[in-house]
Amino acid sequence: MQDVILVEKLDAEAELDRLAEYYRSAGGPGVKLLNSLGGSAESLLDQLPTSIRQGLTGATEQALWFAMRAAEGSRRAVPDQRPWVNTTLTTAMGAAGGLGGVSTALMELPATTAMLLRAIQGAAAREGFDPSEEGVKFDCIQVLSAAGPMSSDDGADLGFYSVRLTLTGPAMQRLIAAVAPRLSVVLGQKLAAQSIPVLGALAGGGTNYVYTRYYQQIARVHFGLRRLAIDADIPHDDLVRKLVARM
Repeated sequence: MQDVILVEKLDAEAELDRLAEYYRSAGGPGVKLLNSLGGSAESLLDQLPTSIRQGLTGATEQALWFAMRAAEGSRRAVPDQRPWVNTTLTTAMGAAGGLGGVSTALMELPATTAMLLRAIQGAAAREGFDPSEEGVKFDCIQVLSAAGPMSSDDGADLGFYSVRLTLTGPAMQRLIAAVAPRLSVVLGQKLAAQSIPVLGALAGGGTNYVYTRYYQQIARVHFGLRRLAIDADIPHDDLVRKLVARM
């Protein structure tokens, strides 16, 4: 019996090491590309017109609701794709959105958000979770609350992994309202990078590539922790603390 417990603990530690590597590599070399295209996060946001900056949170909240409906509907018709397929599709969408500058980038924003959510749902499914379940839907939106790849918080966002509200309609509304301001900063950076017509196509493709890769990696960490808590019978909060210690 003791041998079984020892193996289980060793497996859990190895899995935590693997998940920590996913988290560290979430940004990857693409972040340097993104910075070279547009500079720091703050300077990117400053490039946006005031009216767009002021309306970003509301636009992001609408994009999240659209993404939920679109992702759920598309799952019935289109199976989950491999991560590289998701990244390729969103990169192409970002490039197309950046061709006309901010105006076309704004039109592309809800579709990209829906694709990001589908990619996150795919990561959940690979860990054995059903994306149609209310609790998993809730977790998928939570993943979008992680700071974007240009953040330098060094793992502080791992705290959101242990947050769970009562799964009701109003709770989902509160969650989206809470996530929208944070995600709006990430999407604002993306819009600003796409703000120059034609050149914005390169920036749009680059940002979508980086962001899709980032959120897919973060989703692997999020749902990997959920799965490990079940399989190894270790409290989820304990696993989060162990993962934070590795960061």
